[in-house]
Amino acid sequence: MDNKEVMQEDRGLGFFEKYLTLWVAACIIAGVAMGQLIPAIPKTLSKFEYANVSIPVAVLIWLMIYPMMLKIDFSSIVRATKKPKGLAVTCVTNWLIKPFTMYLIASFFLKVVFAEWISQDLATEYLAGAVLLGAAPCTAMVFVWSHLTKGDPAYTLVQVAVNDLIILFAFTPIVAFLLGVSNVTVPYDTLILSTILFVVIPLAGGYLTRTNIIRRRGIEYFEHVFLKKFDDVTIVGLLLTLVIIFSFQGEIILSNPLHILLIAIPLIIQTFLIFFIAYGWARIWKLPHDIAAPAGLIGASNFFELAVAVAISLFGLDSGAALATVVGVLVEVPVMLTLVKIANGTRYWFKQIDEGGV
Repeated sequence: MDNKEVMQEDRGLGFFEKYLTLWVAACIIAGVAMGQLIPAIPKTLSKFEYANVSIPVAVLIWLMIYPMMLKIDFSSIVRATKKPKGLAVTCVTNWLIKPFTMYLIASFFLKVVFAEWISQDLATEYLAGAVLLGAAPCTAMVFVWSHLTKGDPAYTLVQVAVNDLIILFAFTPIVAFLLGVSNVTVPYDTLILSTILFVVIPLAGGYLTRTNIIRRRGIEYFEHVFLKKFDDVTIVGLLLTLVIIFSFQGEIILSNPLHILLIAIPLIIQTFLIFFIAYGWARIWKLPHDIAAPAGLIGASNFFELAVAVAISLFGLDSGAALATVVGVLVEVPVMLTLVKIANGTRYWFKQIDEGGV
């Protein structure tokens, strides 16, 4: 990408998107400060929860996803299912690689490298939380990461749908095998509610809005006028979500700074590793960038609602496993935004593929 292209792309960014890193940092600080200075706000918001899913956060995630669903032409979903390579990259990376590399990396750091600072019993609990994150690929926020990399929305939807189906039967045996526990149960209410909130509702809303606007005003108006109204909605939803999440976790951050840092290190290494495995594989297979980027990002991020719910049900609310899954929530957005930047910055790797087709 030459300087002229960079300048053109930079001018095309929205107000929030152009300085997204600074906005994210400000929202993290604001969230922690809110939790400490005005604890009544997160305390009140935490009451609106069902099946371990925060309803206020769910609404904001819905706002993030809805603009992307507007862009989906439903005929393109059928075409997406006829491109199996991208789905193969996603499925193999998420289910045959990611849980096991998470176990190995987290075990090495938590039980060997950090043995001086973490007891073996606590390290085992932290490892359990890491494994739960590794066995739960993202099914919601990936729509946001895909949007930020100009990913194919229809193909991203298909990738998410396939992962939702695989979670139903693969999550339990993988976690049971890696943790050596036999009483792992998937909280299906969390899984089903998340699927409805983060896939079904925004997809239905996007479809109804799209068909109605196009029927009344035409495709030109829809693409060049109506969609422009949602340019910053996804980013604003992301920033507000950060404020809420960090207001919930401010006390944990301030009371366990060292252990949070130690847990975060293997989680971050794992995230980068999985992204580059999937992204690099997609490049070798000559997949276009709008499929390769979401394929890398969906495995790198986690279905943290599911991981947190299982950690609490298996090990308890105050367990090390639950803390480790929360750390996964805390590091996810900053790390994923870094990967989004990498994906956008390496778009030129796919220039010849994108111009010539798959």
